[in-house]
Amino acid sequence: MECGKSLQTCRIILPLLVAAGIVLMEDMPPLGAQGTLDTLQLPLGLSARFASIPPENPLTAAKIALGQQLFWDRRWSKTGTVACVDCHRPDHAWSDPRQFSLDHAGQPTARHTSTIINRLFSEVQGWSGHRPSIEALLYQLPFTSPEAVVQNLGAIKGYQEQFQRVFGTDVTAEGVAQALAAYTRTILSGNAPYDRFRAGDRQALSEAAQRGLALFEGKARCSRCHSGVNFTDEDYHNLGVGMDKEHPDLGRYTVTQYEADRGAFKTPTLRDVARSWPYMHDGSLATLEHVMDFYDTGGHANPWLSPQSRPLHLTAAERADLVTFLHALSGEIAAEVSSPPQLPP
Repeated sequence: MECGKSLQTCRIILPLLVAAGIVLMEDMPPLGAQGTLDTLQLPLGLSARFASIPPENPLTAAKIALGQQLFWDRRWSKTGTVACVDCHRPDHAWSDPRQFSLDHAGQPTARHTSTIINRLFSEVQGWSGHRPSIEALLYQLPFTSPEAVVQNLGAIKGYQEQFQRVFGTDVTAEGVAQALAAYTRTILSGNAPYDRFRAGDRQALSEAAQRGLALFEGKARCSRCHSGVNFTDEDYHNLGVGMDKEHPDLGRYTVTQYEADRGAFKTPTLRDVARSWPYMHDGSLATLEHVMDFYDTGGHANPWLSPQSRPLHLTAAERADLVTFLHALSGEIAAEVSSPPQLPP
C-alpha cells in the first residue's frame, strides 16, 4: 500500500481501519453499482447491505486520513477558531452537549447539532434533510465557506502535498468535502449490549433492558420509526416539538414546501443515544427520561402531527425500563477513529 511520504498514516490509518472493521486498499477496485465496497466488514449489529458510499467518492486510506485531519483542524474556518470536532465531540457521541452550537462569530446555530455516528447508512443529511449528502455539508457549515477553505488550507504546505497525492489537484473545496465525508463514514458504532444479545448472548441485557426491548417493539411503538440496524427509518415526522412557539421551526417543510411536511424532522439514530443529550432538533429535552415523558403524552398537538404520535399510557416503571434499554444501544467506536491526528504545520 502506497500512502505517500507525508502520511505517517500507513502506520496510523491501517490500524484505524482494522479496528473499525473496514478493509480498504489505497488502489482498491472501483465500487459496485450501488456505490458500496465489495469488502466491508462492520462491527457486530451493522450490515454492509445498507451502506451508502457514492461511487464518485470511493474510500481510500489516504483520503480518510486527510479527512480526519480536516475534522480536527480549526485553520480552515473563517476565523480559524472552529473545527468540526468542536460541535461533533467524540466524547459526547459525536454530538454537542450544548443546546445549540456556536458559529465562527460566537452566535448560536438554529438547531441542535445531531450525532454523525453511522452516517455510512444515510444519504440525505440534517434534521430537515436539507443536505443531499455528507459531501454537501461543507457548503452549508456555519463556520466556513468554500472560499475560506481554499484560501486558508491552500496556504499550508502539508495540505498542498496531500491534495496532490489524494486528488491530483491543488486544495479545493470539493476535495475537502470528499475527504471529510470519507472520514465521517468510518465513525461506526456497533457491538452494543443489544447487538450481543441479538447474537445469542442472553446475559448481555439485564432483565430491565429486556423488558424495555419488549416495550420498544410493542406497547411503546418506538420501532415503527426507530427501525433497522441503525434504529431510524430515515424519514421525517412531526411530533409537535416546538410547534407551540409563536414562530416554530417548520423543519422538512423548509426544504420541500409540502404542507404535510410542516414541523416534520428526521428520525435520528438511537445508536449511542444515552451519550448524546440534549435531545430533539431544538435540544429542548435534557434527558432520556424527559424524552420518555414527552412521547408518553403523544407530543404537542398541531394540525400536522404525525399519526404515529399518540399517548402511550406507560407506567413510570415502563418508562424506566425503556431508558434502560436505550442505554444498551451504547456501542463501541474504534479509538483510532476518535483520536485527534497530527496536523500538518
